[in-house]
Amino acid sequence: MRMRPLGRSGLFVSELCLGTMTFGGSDGFWGQIGRLGQDEADGLLKTALDAGINFIDTANVYAGGMSERILGQALKNLGVPRGEVVIATKVLGPMGEGPNARGASRGHILSQCKASLARLGLDHIDLYQIHGFDPATPISETLEALDTLVRHGHVRYLGLSNWAAWQVMKAVGIAEMRRLAPIVSLQAYYTLVGRDLEREIAPMLAAEGIGLMVWSPLAGGYLSGKYDGKSPGEAAADGRRDTFDFPPVDRVRGAGTLDAMRGIAGAKGCSVAQVALAWLLHRDVVTSVIVGAKRVGQLQDNIGATRVQLDADDLARLDAATRLPPEYPGWMLERQGAYRT
Repeated sequence: MRMRPLGRSGLFVSELCLGTMTFGGSDGFWGQIGRLGQDEADGLLKTALDAGINFIDTANVYAGGMSERILGQALKNLGVPRGEVVIATKVLGPMGEGPNARGASRGHILSQCKASLARLGLDHIDLYQIHGFDPATPISETLEALDTLVRHGHVRYLGLSNWAAWQVMKAVGIAEMRRLAPIVSLQAYYTLVGRDLEREIAPMLAAEGIGLMVWSPLAGGYLSGKYDGKSPGEAAADGRRDTFDFPPVDRVRGAGTLDAMRGIAGAKGCSVAQVALAWLLHRDVVTSVIVGAKRVGQLQDNIGATRVQLDADDLARLDAATRLPPEYPGWMLERQGAYRT
């Protein structure tokens, strides 16, 4: 398991990150995502740690706080030394009734950080992330609240999730101008069937030295191959897309992608899912790929992707099947910049 610096920071994280969105669900939406109890979560965490994963991601909204509680108890049950793991959590979504129990305001951030620390049973959070963009709160207010948490020692590093490139750059500029704690990472969706990030976000991350954490690297299970050619209602009964068809996938383009992946998987002697994960691990912009699972076997298969080596021909074949169509201003920038190459 390779370790990589998270952005321009001295924090090193494993190339795979254990996602805990499947921990603690019961009824409704979170029950569809996962219903793992304490024993099952303990088993997944042990499997991840034994494989060399030191990075674990959760969020306050996952199962209404139960994901954080179960993760914190799992760390205790396994006797995991605090300094050996990097714990990341997030804040934004509704955690109560009323307009002030949600968002990225100073009040919500400060109160929810305290609540997350209590649920996790920790004295600090390694990476605290804003789970999405809050159009009702000035970015400066959000950043100043996060800076307060860093200065008080409750949080070590700061990240964002699901922000547009211009929003991230505005945050970076404000933090630099006001000498606030910097943004070191962005958590975003990126897969072979969802490469939109390459238009604006990926170049921005590379230019600013911001690390990328990838969520849903298998496109909600689609890149496992079990949904090929099926509508959501016809999806495999044991898969998440049977009841929660997300993230959106262009299934016409996706079918060609899966054909290419199956050919590579057959030649490499690995699973289709491992090809999807290995492709991400070969992308320079990617720091860590978040893998979640409901069973130890699923997690072990995901971990096996770290041993899959894709050569230039493999990468070219995947690129040909999945590359984005030209879009303005990209094609114009390429044309006008040609005289510099």
